[in-house]
Amino acid sequence: MTTNSSKRQLVVVGNGMVGHHFIENFVASEAAGDYEIHVLAEESRGAYDRVHLSEYFGGSSYQDLCLIEDNFYEQHGVQLHLSEGATQIDRDTKQVITEQGVYPYDTLVLATGSYPFVPPIPGNDGEACFVYRTLEDLDKIQICAESSDVGVVIGGGLLGLEAANALKSLGLKAHVVEFAPRLMPVQLDQDGGALLKSKIESLDVDVHCNKATTEIVAGETHRYRMNFSDGSYLETDLILFSAGIRPQDTLARGCDLAVGERGGITVDDQCRTSDKNIYAIGECALWNNQIFGLVAPGYTMAKTAAAAIGGTEQAFTGADMSTKLKLLGVDVGSIGDAHGKTPGSISYRYLDEDEQVYYRIVVSEDRSTLLGAVLVGDNSKYDTLLQYALNGIELPDKPQSLILPSLDGAAAPALGPDALPDEATICSCLNVTKGQICYAIDAGANSAADVKDATKAASGCGGCAAMLKSVVDNELSKRGVEVDTALCEHFSYTREELYHIIRVEGIRSFSDLLDKHGKGLGCEICKPAAGSILASCWNEHIQEKPLVSLQDTNDTFMANMQKNGTYSIVPRVAGGEITPDKLIVLGQVAKRYNLYTKITGGQRVDLFGAQLHELPLIWKELVDAGFETGHAYGKSLRTVKSCVGSTWCRYGVNDSTGMAIQLENRYKGLRAPHKIKFAVSGCTRECAEAQSKDIGVIATENGWNLYVCGNGGMKPRHADLFATDLDDQTLIRYIDRVLMFYIKTADRLQRTSVWMDNLEGGLDYLKEVVIDDKLELADELEAQMQHVVGTYQCEWRSTLEDEEKLKRFRTFVNTDEQVDPQIVHIIERDQIRPL
Repeated sequence: MTTNSSKRQLVVVGNGMVGHHFIENFVASEAAGDYEIHVLAEESRGAYDRVHLSEYFGGSSYQDLCLIEDNFYEQHGVQLHLSEGATQIDRDTKQVITEQGVYPYDTLVLATGSYPFVPPIPGNDGEACFVYRTLEDLDKIQICAESSDVGVVIGGGLLGLEAANALKSLGLKAHVVEFAPRLMPVQLDQDGGALLKSKIESLDVDVHCNKATTEIVAGETHRYRMNFSDGSYLETDLILFSAGIRPQDTLARGCDLAVGERGGITVDDQCRTSDKNIYAIGECALWNNQIFGLVAPGYTMAKTAAAAIGGTEQAFTGADMSTKLKLLGVDVGSIGDAHGKTPGSISYRYLDEDEQVYYRIVVSEDRSTLLGAVLVGDNSKYDTLLQYALNGIELPDKPQSLILPSLDGAAAPALGPDALPDEATICSCLNVTKGQICYAIDAGANSAADVKDATKAASGCGGCAAMLKSVVDNELSKRGVEVDTALCEHFSYTREELYHIIRVEGIRSFSDLLDKHGKGLGCEICKPAAGSILASCWNEHIQEKPLVSLQDTNDTFMANMQKNGTYSIVPRVAGGEITPDKLIVLGQVAKRYNLYTKITGGQRVDLFGAQLHELPLIWKELVDAGFETGHAYGKSLRTVKSCVGSTWCRYGVNDSTGMAIQLENRYKGLRAPHKIKFAVSGCTRECAEAQSKDIGVIATENGWNLYVCGNGGMKPRHADLFATDLDDQTLIRYIDRVLMFYIKTADRLQRTSVWMDNLEGGLDYLKEVVIDDKLELADELEAQMQHVVGTYQCEWRSTLEDEEKLKRFRTFVNTDEQVDPQIVHIIERDQIRPL
């Protein structure tokens, strides 16, 4: 290899996430100009995001996962050698040897990472036995999966569950086999592991704990049979090994660098090895007898080594190994001393088997410091708990309030940006502190995007993006800088300000709003937001103006598009009550148009598989039979769920079904910043699950208890108790006021739970506005709601009466043919489903 003799030679072995991050940091240093840089990569592709590796099976390409910006290495004079792994290091001559050539070095950085551990099980080398590490591994797995029905992952840790999700996404029946008595034994305690197992099994992934595989032999009904030490067995077509990792230290051993007893290249606080000219970073490095298997510590090591080589000493002092992730759609979080091993520590646990959430916090003996936490089923509390743990922030008087859904009707105490010290870590992946964010702002950053560019915060996993924006906005406001709250480039207003403009000026179309107060043509942000506000204010058909659309496809055709291009039909079934005659109509329609039929979680009937041209035909039959649109396609009231209440149930103390029907008929069609769900329970046994809804009503001996601002979904949250023992009229007045105040003041696509948490004063303030009429808005809010109630229209009925609106329901515009030949179904459980 020809080198530039006037420059020092820097060789980096490994181009994974950590190796690439080292290059990013080093080329930004003043010392970079003194070096000629060579990167030796074993793989055929440059650095890519292994954290999101599973997205490769979801349609992401290498380009989507690639971490190297276009021409980045060329611009900085970095020479990347793909498919050229190092085979030997000669420390005497200071050379790295590959099969293709020899690379002299003055400084060498080893970023060789780790390799998957494959247990020494007889038969582990079969042609359908794989590891889950690189894109090439995934390509092989995908090919094998095409001729397989069942797949098994050996290992129930983080990567094992990711791998199981990958097998499931490939259409295989997935199993997880774990040697330990619970899943994720390093991160989770017994209760957390048990709940995670239950949630994953509910997703049709079988979990086998306490299983030691003794051999892999030929199967009878599938390719392999896995025999276990307890005499049981499992047959499968494909096996993935995900039983942990081992540091890739072969090169170091070959040149007599110091390594640990159990592997790993020994490094000091500057990530130097036993040879002062060689550094090691990431999963191959052993610091203080520890191997760090997460990307965040590897990034910190990369930054430390880059600084040391550049002449700026900084120390690697270890790393927080807390993790927040989603496995098979299940939230899992682990912080600090999750197992409560600290002497004298005290644990608080909350387990809700109904909602399938588990929280545990471990606190110091004097109850002042958070030492650790476990979260399963909901990670919404993770960021707050992590800041308490990392920064030693003093706990509230009742630490359990941090994990209980409510305490005496109040929400858990919030932890705002001002409560965080400067050393608080905001971005764990890139180790960015609040102090560094403040420094970036002082240096001229005027937005979260500017801070992200300056510090790289939120450019790793992205989980800290919301906290980053909160800190940035707070710090800018404290410096007297006006925080840009513009909805988008076309409107210099917040959603709340646009609401008031539309309401006060009586604006009734998006084009008028754009002409008077905006610029340009609008975008996918402002069009849906304006459409929602217009519908909320005037309750006119959401498609009166073509440009106004809440969701391009769904609202245009007033149906939810499904994965194969067909649509679903969801008639309103108020309170879940339906007559036999209407049930028969739904059955007849489903049979006539060959639709898949399912009872939804909101007590409605969902009909799937309708083609575009069939929608008006189907809705004509349903409207003639007395059905109305259920607005399942809009950001609006969806359902009011109910139990049977006192009408039938021997425990019921009030007519929950009657109240649910009354509420659903009152608020049907109400457009809002986000979808809204209600529930009414006839007694405190809570069969309708009212406390998990935006508006929850529970019957008491003396009336109704009202709960507000809860939600299910990605981040479940229990509703807060708002008022007790209300009569029917007061209950409805309070709901009118809460909903209209939410519509008036919430941000775009903001759920009621987030909206209330962001109100200054939270629940108490909302009570003052609604119950005490602190802002003297009560009459106005009720009148605005009454306008919505009085002007309700079924959007499908009005569409069927308008020939212009019906013109859009054509599968093809250039032919009379209507049936789409690309839509193919198969039969499963006696019903159709997409092929």
